[in-house]
Amino acid sequence: MTTNFWSPLQLSLEISVVAGIIVIILGILCARLMARKTFKGKAVVETIFLLPLVLPPSVVGFLLIVVFGQHSPLGRAIEWVFHQPIIFTWWAAVISAIVVAFPLMYQSARTGLEAVDRDIEDAARVDGAGEWKVFKSISIPLAIKSIVAGGVLSVARALGEFGATLMFAGNIPGKTQTTPTAIYLAIDSGNMHLAWLWVLSMIGISFLMLIIVNLIRD
Repeated sequence: MTTNFWSPLQLSLEISVVAGIIVIILGILCARLMARKTFKGKAVVETIFLLPLVLPPSVVGFLLIVVFGQHSPLGRAIEWVFHQPIIFTWWAAVISAIVVAFPLMYQSARTGLEAVDRDIEDAARVDGAGEWKVFKSISIPLAIKSIVAGGVLSVARALGEFGATLMFAGNIPGKTQTTPTAIYLAIDSGNMHLAWLWVLSMIGISFLMLIIVNLIRD
């Protein structure tokens, strides 16, 4: 295999793993908040959490450019701190993957946490356990199947992200060119042999991840 083959695949795996770790942490924390707390505007917050599931990837990419672009306050702050804009960087690809993968993790974690019997959590509190200990020692272990399944699906979703990444991170070889964007470029240039190699690799990785999810759920 040539470097041209391995580079996008390696980048995709790196980006999806980093994004997956961040998404798992954020997804569990947000799911805990939404599953156990009641507050004004809760429905609106949950809608925002799930919105990337139904928005076209190009819309997600456009919104990321608006939020993190050089003309936005956040974008200018990032550029001031790191001395470069975040658009068309490796981290832009990670952020794209986080945004599109988060709803899967959130949904799965919330389903698992809502299934935990609250009486068990209350009994632990009566015995003197604090909220963090209840969450860490009872809620997460009892919801672990849903959490792990959501984490695997999130990594798989991040691995296959295309539209938002292309708009927000670009398609820079060796820097932001992931396997999905590389496949697009290979097909566009008529290199079907290389495109097939990447496609089969992605199918194999995704197939393995789905097997893991099914084994966990069983």
